[in-house]
Amino acid sequence: MAFFSSIRNALAKSSMSPSVFQSQPSLSSFYSTLTAPKLFVSGLSRMTTDEKLQEAFAAFGNLVEAKVITDRMSGRSKGFGFVTYETIEEAEKAREGMNAKFLDGWVIFVDPAKPRELRPPPQQEPQPSETGFRTNKTVGWCG
Repeated sequence: MAFFSSIRNALAKSSMSPSVFQSQPSLSSFYSTLTAPKLFVSGLSRMTTDEKLQEAFAAFGNLVEAKVITDRMSGRSKGFGFVTYETIEEAEKAREGMNAKFLDGWVIFVDPAKPRELRPPPQQEPQPSETGFRTNKTVGWCG
């Protein structure tokens, strides 16, 4: 019993004094991982449009662009998109405010957009020989 009363007294004393954790400001205000005002939004519903994405993110600042990436053949959403703001501060507010929130019934995730990687140029098909046959470049036995 004495052990529990000493713990209770220690907790009561610590609750009276201001907590070290309560007095410190948020770490995100000092350190931002954003280097550009462009955000990658994943987890979008297939029914989400550019307009719905713009409406959801407009509350956090001046939007430059809100784009849902669509499939070329079907025209349906691929489930992700990009949102671009005028400043990095606005993008950081949007990232904190919209990450892990619901949009069109789906939980979306907001992350910094990575720069687009360069793709190697497409390789050309080998030219057919004069006989009309292609050479087989398979390594090993083909049965």
